[in-house]
Amino acid sequence: MHIQLMTDGGADFPARLSESLELITVPLYLHFQEEQYKSGVTIDLQRFYKKIKEAKELPRSSAPSPNDFYEAFKQVDQTKPIIMFSLSSGLSSTFDNAVAGKDMLVDEQPHRKIEVINTKTASCGLALLLHEAGIKINEGYSFENLIEHLHERVEQTTTLFVLKTLENLILGGRLDKVKGAIAKTLNIKLLMRGSEEGTIEVTEKVRGDKKSIRHFIEQIGTYTKNAEDKVIAMTHCNAEDRANKVLAEIRNKYPFKDAILTEMGPLISTYAGEGGLVISFFKD
Repeated sequence: MHIQLMTDGGADFPARLSESLELITVPLYLHFQEEQYKSGVTIDLQRFYKKIKEAKELPRSSAPSPNDFYEAFKQVDQTKPIIMFSLSSGLSSTFDNAVAGKDMLVDEQPHRKIEVINTKTASCGLALLLHEAGIKINEGYSFENLIEHLHERVEQTTTLFVLKTLENLILGGRLDKVKGAIAKTLNIKLLMRGSEEGTIEVTEKVRGDKKSIRHFIEQIGTYTKNAEDKVIAMTHCNAEDRANKVLAEIRNKYPFKDAILTEMGPLISTYAGEGGLVISFFKD
């Protein structure tokens, strides 16, 4: 490809998409007490789940440093423009650090073309935007035209979440233990979405897993009426059968022309918990 696509550890995508796009990923860090890992590089999903069960606590995450991005950008052929798809700035300092890394390199090599995009999304939302970029590159879009198109697509990206368990929110201190215990007793499930600012907000609290999935699927229709022209991306946290079943129900109700399905990496799994699902698509 005449444009180098890059992203960070906040993105989840299937290997086939990474290979077809010749994608470069800058990993985020996970910290288990005194141990530090690069997400998806020095710790894989099996080891990640095992460590959580052993430690009975969730890791802390941290963004790649500006120097991590500087080094990654520097490895790319100087004649090749770069588009970096960053995890939402509303969720992490990753975007700011990527911009700082870009500035460091451009100070040394002023001729470099690097665009860092705040995607305002996470997980499969990034996969959806990367997939779109690949299509447009193959259609012959220039670097400048592609950047303009992708910024428009960022504003059209809808990202929805449904959590099967609140355990990770409680373990990570994002949900008060007492409130969490009450919610678990009442079998409360959370529906969430990515906000326009790129943060995550709760949209609905539903009792029961079947009801939460039903509402999760129904809400798609409030965002898009023309699914047949669109692609849907989905990630799951250690729940492939559940994901396949829900995705089949979605495509039965909304005729998306294609689907991207993959497992969440360690970073997003830390927050979603087992059974969690995320979907992304472009709204009308």
